[in-house]
Amino acid sequence: MKKTIVVSAINFTSGGPLSILKESLAELSQNFAANYRVIALVNSKELLSFDNIELIAFPYSKKSWLIRMYYEYIYFYFLSIKLKPDFWVSLHDMSPNVKCKNRFVYCHNPSPFYESKKTDWYKNTKAYLFSKFYKYLYGINIKKNTYVIVQQSWLRDYFISNWSLSNVIVAYPHVVINSLDKDQYQIGVDTSNKPLEFFYPSFPRPFKNFEIICEAYSLMSEGYRNQIKVYLTLNLELNSYATEIVNKYKHLPGIVFLGLLSRDEVENYYTKADCLIFSSKLETWGLPITEFKSTGKPILLANLPYAKETLGNYDKVSFFDINNPEELKSKMIGILENQPIFVKNRKVDVRQPFTEGWPELFNLILENENR
Repeated sequence: MKKTIVVSAINFTSGGPLSILKESLAELSQNFAANYRVIALVNSKELLSFDNIELIAFPYSKKSWLIRMYYEYIYFYFLSIKLKPDFWVSLHDMSPNVKCKNRFVYCHNPSPFYESKKTDWYKNTKAYLFSKFYKYLYGINIKKNTYVIVQQSWLRDYFISNWSLSNVIVAYPHVVINSLDKDQYQIGVDTSNKPLEFFYPSFPRPFKNFEIICEAYSLMSEGYRNQIKVYLTLNLELNSYATEIVNKYKHLPGIVFLGLLSRDEVENYYTKADCLIFSSKLETWGLPITEFKSTGKPILLANLPYAKETLGNYDKVSFFDINNPEELKSKMIGILENQPIFVKNRKVDVRQPFTEGWPELFNLILENENR
């Protein structure tokens, strides 16, 4: 009789979280479903198509936090008694109340670790409350897990420090880029026939720190601004934080507010842009860093541990203070003028337990059936 794996991700409906769900289920479908019964608890069956994975939909899970907590801490307990799983993998940060010998939680949302300011309440009230509330949800049942899974070493240290855990896996994501060709790029950027183009793709939340890029551009003389374009994934409709940024800087023609982009559109801008700027104050990974690294083109990066660990080995990077737009301005001009601003970044040595990609992670956690 096959052992049963339950994967819980009832709030994943778009963006990076949905990609995490699809990639994990694709791995289970291809390499594990022949030997295990795999059940996925999802928001909508229409978002997924895996013939050998059973889907149970919870379409009301995103209606309110009370409904979400009811599922996580009450309903799932009785569902686990019914399904009798051997493994329960919660992909969205919360450790549910379930009856299962081998329990795992995958923590990848950075909001609880962001030190919100009072001004963030006005910029994005939902994100502000979320960051305050979610810290407590992280801690519920966390010590009942066989393993807690995080994406970087600094997060493991945080979990160990806050909850005295000794069972935290660092699991690097495996990123596949489909359409990027780095052979055409070089450190020296030719701007003789076009402006120098910078790109920062991210969903607008206060900790994403879009304002430092806009402010750095605004501090430039008109001569430099005429030679530079900045592409940002904001528009007026997304949220109050995005609205504030757009209204403040829309008078600058060199800043282009694109709105949210599809996956293919993001990759097209990776190809088009001369340089990535990644100014976020906090990430559990920083996926655009890994994706853009595949182009071999220059990167301007927040001078923070998460960014350096995400980047790994790379020679075309320059780091800037996330609170210093004047420094970022100088770095942007430095690339325009082919100044020697780049430094070498080297990968972090990660202690065990450590995995890279879904195959290694599932092989590690499913070993528990032999314990």
